Amino acid sequence: MATVYHPAPRFASNEGVLGALSAALGDLLAEAHEEHGEILLRVQREGIETALRTLRDEHGYQQLMEIAGADYPDRAERFEVVYMLLSLTKNHRIMVKVRASEATPVPTVTTLWPNAGWLEREVFDMYGVVFAGNADLRRILTDYGFEGHPFRKDFPLTGYTELRYSEELKRVVYEPVKLAQDLRQFDFMSPWEGADYVLPGDEKAATPPVGDPKTTEKPADTGAGAKADAKAAEKAPAKAAATPAPSAPEPTESRPARKPRKAKVADTKAATEPEAKAKKPRAPRKKKDEA
Repeated sequence: MATVYHPAPRFASNEGVLGALSAALGDLLAEAHEEHGEILLRVQREGIETALRTLRDEHGYQQLMEIAGADYPDRAERFEVVYMLLSLTKNHRIMVKVRASEATPVPTVTTLWPNAGWLEREVFDMYGVVFAGNADLRRILTDYGFEGHPFRKDFPLTGYTELRYSEELKRVVYEPVKLAQDLRQFDFMSPWEGADYVLPGDEKAATPPVGDPKTTEKPADTGAGAKADAKAAEKAPAKAAATPAPSAPEPTESRPARKPRKAKVADTKAATEPEAKAKKPRAPRKKKDEA
């Protein structure tokens, strides 16, 4: 079998990567650590373009796979923008993070990767993070005229307008959002483990513990007490004597014997099979000695 050679290792190791990248970024790096088998680098917001350029050109992380967002309302800079990079030559991935707020724009990286334009638009649409330098920073997932940013933790679930096409008016209309039912919270806890609280209706199933079970060792024991057992014992023999034991049923009348048939089974062949054609008698074979 032929040996297949890969340009990159099948499983890339993180050994030495954290130290090398931390030294390369220098003052641009705010924090670096390894978590869940991945290298996480947090850089200064103003230097994100320079940091990603260094990682792309000098360390072989050629592809920008994704830009994601996260919201932490309790922080002063509540938003996190996460850049996920892939090195094709090393078969290795890293994540680079920056923090931002509503009033602090993040420099665009469309100068490094053209696909960052769409990814930045998605983060802007869902979280409201502004990317300075993006020439086409428009909403990409929500409707026209949509207000607010749906992935924020404080985004209300009701009170906004929705866009739809009206068959009656034959045009696009805006109207308040109407929910068919109120928001419900579902508990997806495993039924085998059980919930920490009593489910509605389960309080009826709570019964006091049963003591020694009552058993009946003979038919006269009814389980209702000694008086009931005494009456049952008096009635049981009388009822048994009054009811006669069932007897075996009388035999049914047998069918009279038939007269034996005269003909045999072999005699019916002529009547059931068609007449055979007459065949000429075959001449007897001559023996070898006679020949």
